[in-house]
Amino acid sequence: MVIASIDMKDGKVVQLKNGKEKMLERDNADELITDFNRYGEVAVIDLDAALGNMITEGKRKGQTENTAMLKSILRKGNCRVGGGIRDVKKAKELISWGAEKVIIGSAAWNKDPKDSNSYLNTEFLDELTQAIGRDHIIISIDAIDGNIAIKGWTETAGIPVVEGAKAAEKYAHELLFTCVEKEGCMQGTDIDTVKKLREAVHCRLVAAGGVSTLEEIIALERMGVDVQLGMALYTGKVSLKDAFIECLDWEKVANQGGMIPVIAQSVNGEVLMMGYANKQAFEKTFECNRLTFWSRSRDELWTKGDTSGNSLNVVKLRVDCDRDTVLATVVPVGPSCHTGNWTCFTTSADEKSTMERLYSIISERFANPKPGSYTATLTDERVREKVMEEAEEVTDDAETKDEVIWECADLLYFLSVLMYKEGVNWQDVYDELDRRHKK
Repeated sequence: MVIASIDMKDGKVVQLKNGKEKMLERDNADELITDFNRYGEVAVIDLDAALGNMITEGKRKGQTENTAMLKSILRKGNCRVGGGIRDVKKAKELISWGAEKVIIGSAAWNKDPKDSNSYLNTEFLDELTQAIGRDHIIISIDAIDGNIAIKGWTETAGIPVVEGAKAAEKYAHELLFTCVEKEGCMQGTDIDTVKKLREAVHCRLVAAGGVSTLEEIIALERMGVDVQLGMALYTGKVSLKDAFIECLDWEKVANQGGMIPVIAQSVNGEVLMMGYANKQAFEKTFECNRLTFWSRSRDELWTKGDTSGNSLNVVKLRVDCDRDTVLATVVPVGPSCHTGNWTCFTTSADEKSTMERLYSIISERFANPKPGSYTATLTDERVREKVMEEAEEVTDDAETKDEVIWECADLLYFLSVLMYKEGVNWQDVYDELDRRHKK
């Protein structure tokens, strides 16, 4: 599958040729992460951090011009982050900001090692593994003339890339190979080295640098190698939609009528329904951003909601490890089941109560006030008073279990109203709790 890349320099999204020459610049990072995340994971690279271009004065000391943009991006997608991660503290910080994995480059290697036993900076990697776990670590095996490149690709470490990969696998959940000479050139990657790496290591392998055609992506997919893509996406030479569809294992499902099972799951994690999709259905899904299936009974395309109005608006699609099943994260509009039930796996006609559902109802009450709506009458001052009142009732007045439940429900309602008025949602709160857990 394809991992889209967002490379940042001087507070902008850029693409560089050979890691040096700027070929394009964009300032729509939030738009890019929303789009790229529909199709899969996203790699976010802080080039300034990789080159050591840090702010040295004021409140932003130790950051780069990209830090604010980076923090924003990490809360909007499934991201791995690279660039200038030279100590455990920085890696932990990025994980706490929302990075799912960190990409370790120069800090993983010893320059001009005496032998293969000293290729790696094992002291650092042991500490890093202990701090964040191997599952969160990607080691970058960037190469110039077949040797590991370090220090923002300005030097080589004197380590053969294949031998370095074998050594690094012990510490990494994934390896990221970039052919520096081909980076940004769109003339194809170093396929021979990729083959050697695939034969040499067992962990997940991602290739970057020079990949520029759908055919090359498919060939690498058949080798069991994922692709990190930049320039070809930004120039429109490769479509993420096409790459997503063609990387599915259509051969495996040929005896099933060429149908891929698609599981629809709400953004809150509730499984809503399951259907089947062929290539045409996936094309339609990405075109209209509403989940589309192939109706086996009617032998035709079926976009959920076309007749009932109960659509499934797509947030993102993810493929399983075998490339033959897709999980679609969606925002449901109305019940998902043809029986009128909220999901195909319950007999309830209503969505299960969650904090997100409560927040959504509150949002609707303020956006479209109904006559007699109590929520719409709550001013900033009044809702703060009610939060204090309800908190006091929970702590001072509630004595039985039922009373605690009742008062907590009241408190959560008014707290949600306060959050809405301050532009804070429950995911923001979950993210902060997650950040504290990972510190």
